[in-house]
Amino acid sequence: MKTAFIFSGQGAQYAGMGKELYENFPVAKEVFDQADEVLGYSIREICFLDEEKLGETEFAQPAILTMSIAAMRVLEEKGIHADMAAGLSLGEYTAYVASGAMKFEEAVALVQKRGKFMAEAVPSGEGAMYAILGLDTELVEEACREAQEKGLGLVIPANYNAPGQIVIAGVTKAADEAAELAKAKGAKRAVKLKVSGPFHTPLLAPAAEKLTPELEKMDISPMQIPVFTNVDASRVASEKDIIPILSKQIVSPVRFSTIVENMYNEGADTFIELGPGKSLCGFVKRTVKGVTILNVEDQASLDKTLGKLQSE
Repeated sequence: MKTAFIFSGQGAQYAGMGKELYENFPVAKEVFDQADEVLGYSIREICFLDEEKLGETEFAQPAILTMSIAAMRVLEEKGIHADMAAGLSLGEYTAYVASGAMKFEEAVALVQKRGKFMAEAVPSGEGAMYAILGLDTELVEEACREAQEKGLGLVIPANYNAPGQIVIAGVTKAADEAAELAKAKGAKRAVKLKVSGPFHTPLLAPAAEKLTPELEKMDISPMQIPVFTNVDASRVASEKDIIPILSKQIVSPVRFSTIVENMYNEGADTFIELGPGKSLCGFVKRTVKGVTILNVEDQASLDKTLGKLQSE
């Protein structure tokens, strides 16, 4: 049996996340305390109480990374360790921490800057993202092409989350039109996401330019377990590839469904989502069959996960 840790991305956050873990496990409290010291403000208070700040990319990203690592430390303390790791967008950074390639303290400071740069890259209201549900990949891509051909600007698939679940992103008018075209082609729903910009598109190039020098300051160590990258869904070959990959990641589509397939093909039969929500669990369920899918975000999910793993 091989276990894959998968880490939540932005959008899954909610006020109260991590509170039960913080209150019940010293190892989780230590992670939050470390983040507070590095960031110079209380990420704990934001995670537990501040819905408004959790809606801001600059605060959401370090909050999710902190809560996800706290959940992982608790699970590891219980004797559950990963054989491989990956994450959705921001979650890839958490996966590098899990692998030992990045120090937590450096990563949490870095993703705060990443969130700030992403929010600044496209003025508010000028970009949009939609989750297109229940439509084949080819038809989603076709809807994006047709919207662009109308001269409305860039719109492309930004997240290949799972079969029948693709997120598109681009200039607001183009994204709005592509969403309508997708519905006309048979999509069950087109849900506009509450995000501050068209993430994982070339429109985020200004953020990539600012992020790259910050990445180059990082102290990157060899990975102790394999990490699969969003950029092309492959296993990262060497720690030397991490900085170039993350520079590219911010402007590249997320290939999460292919990551899940590749992990499965390398023997993963237990997927554990660490962080707020169960979105990634849903993506795994839609992508591969016959695997165990669990999550850890609070006491109840921790107990359920430990009970399931101990019974196998």
